[in-house]
Amino acid sequence: MTSIDPAVASVLDSRPTKDDPDEDDLLESLENDSTLDSFREQRMQQLHEELSRAKHLRNQEHSQHTEIGNEKALMDIVNTGAMLSVVHFFKSDFHRCGIMDGHLETLARLHFDTRFLRINVDNAPFLVTRLKVQVLPCVIAFRKGVSTDRIIGFEGLGYSEDTFSTKDLERRLVHSGALLREKLTEFHSRGDGQGLGVYGTRKGPSRVDNDDEDDWD
Repeated sequence: MTSIDPAVASVLDSRPTKDDPDEDDLLESLENDSTLDSFREQRMQQLHEELSRAKHLRNQEHSQHTEIGNEKALMDIVNTGAMLSVVHFFKSDFHRCGIMDGHLETLARLHFDTRFLRINVDNAPFLVTRLKVQVLPCVIAFRKGVSTDRIIGFEGLGYSEDTFSTKDLERRLVHSGALLREKLTEFHSRGDGQGLGVYGTRKGPSRVDNDDEDDWD
């Protein structure tokens, strides 16, 4: 993946993502940047290329948190279909899994380079055994089919065991190499009524009761 100019990244990441951004508007923002120098044309060309690439990837179900029905299809995507992927192993009746899905849905809209996938553990007995998935939610990051990080429950996120923000999760996945860069801006943190708040699409802090059991074995 080609490294993106910081000025271009700043323009791209400062815009809403619920619809395809207007290219003319973004180009105008880049043109009006007083810090631009002799590389203006190269940056404008890179912006055009990034917008075209984003549109192509969105047409291939990127920018979505997609549920996969069987583990073979999941393995095909992770091993050969996507360079970067984040997989959430879940059960639909687990409250913590719903909270994690909310954060992942928000990040999926922003990070089109990464495939965000989810699979019910009942549909993935082989992978559950092979990957030793025992506690839910379990989020595993992959790069070229190789696991680079594993988030068990809410472990290692936020300032306490059961409270974290979408920004905390994004920072963790950037550090593990599953996301290219941090994109969650002040605009997204404020929320726009479309599920892009700092706590994900399911509004409210990610806090659960102590009796919400997440080990299903």
